[in-house]
Amino acid sequence: MNVNHSLLQVLQWPRPVEGIVAFNTLRGDANGDDPYSAFNLCHYTGDAPEHVAQCRQMLCHALGISASHLVMPRQTHTTRVAVVDEALMAAGEAERAVRLQNVDALVTRLPGVCIGVNTADCVNIALADACAGVIGVAHAGWRGTAGKIAARTVEAMVAEGARAERIVAVMGASICEHCFEVGDEVLEAFVAQGFDANAISHRNPITGKAHIRLQEANRIVLLDAGLMPENVVWNGECSRCRPWRYFSARRLGIHSGRTFTGVLRNTK
Repeated sequence: MNVNHSLLQVLQWPRPVEGIVAFNTLRGDANGDDPYSAFNLCHYTGDAPEHVAQCRQMLCHALGISASHLVMPRQTHTTRVAVVDEALMAAGEAERAVRLQNVDALVTRLPGVCIGVNTADCVNIALADACAGVIGVAHAGWRGTAGKIAARTVEAMVAEGARAERIVAVMGASICEHCFEVGDEVLEAFVAQGFDANAISHRNPITGKAHIRLQEANRIVLLDAGLMPENVVWNGECSRCRPWRYFSARRLGIHSGRTFTGVLRNTK
């Protein structure tokens, strides 16, 4: 598979993982007046269907897969995880859409199938157990993070034969702590789910507003789910700080494109 494409950024696993690639898409030649330019795969945020179809075709060509082997859910900030199995791959387009509705994470054992999620500031998490041949990907906004979708994804991977201590995870471009200012009700939602506010947030001394470290919150969830500390990383890039490179809902509004995070296991 050819992943050296100008519109893809390969995400680096915390340790070498043979035969499995994870990536973020890049905006490409972005036009500041067009919140969907230039490379957007998300079909439910207002972009023209023909543009989305063209972008998906370009991605599939870069990955060397057919369009039917690109699988993404219709995300709604849930903690639901779907397993992409032979039955789903054999299903018609309408049935597949139903099975992927209100889903925010995917897991599969199937080689040659690219699973992915769309984000525009939310944390995207790619996961892999190369020994078991199991991969996963999760969309973790603040609701999904507080609801511990990362742990639900690990559980689904383990059910497919993975072992938590072998799983590696990398978080791609997502909003940084400095940019992620929230109301107290958001921080309180985390505390209600057992998070230590001091471990995942700070208050701006000037505004008094809380700022949450979503990547750290997800790291904690993954460690609690059994992952080893050295097997969890963030690539350090903030989507809001670099809107010319990644889509950012806080910069562009919710009616904008999305960064796609994909994970693909080689067929060999």
